[in-house]
Amino acid sequence: MPKVTVSVESEQLEPEKIVKLIDKEDCGSVVSFTGIVRGKEGPIKIEKLVFDSWEERLPIVLRMIAEESIEKFGVKSVAIAHRVGTVKPMEPIVSIHVASPHRKEGFAACSWLIDELKRQAPLWKKEVREDGVLWKQGLG
Repeated sequence: MPKVTVSVESEQLEPEKIVKLIDKEDCGSVVSFTGIVRGKEGPIKIEKLVFDSWEERLPIVLRMIAEESIEKFGVKSVAIAHRVGTVKPMEPIVSIHVASPHRKEGFAACSWLIDELKRQAPLWKKEVREDGVLWKQGLG
């Protein structure tokens, strides 16, 4: 039975704890992606990102794309966590872990998941930069 775990974190995201939530039984690979806040955008210093979301919808969308990845790629388990609120440079924004029988499917699913999350998740981010503030839709 495929296993999906999703969470939206308002304080701190810990990828090493999220990866422990996937079901690895009979799997030969775990593929992980953790997105972190860059300290610069080109030459401009980033002070922090502030993520806003449609709170009721975000977990639903995360679960939907996780379940779709299991069906589409034949992976066994997916765990996705995303931050909301203020995130500083070098801190994790998003963490995705995929357990699968083979690495090829795991890599394909993990890559597809971050792309779909950026495309579908009801998230907006405000970049607080040394030169001002910029709002961007999605993870950008």
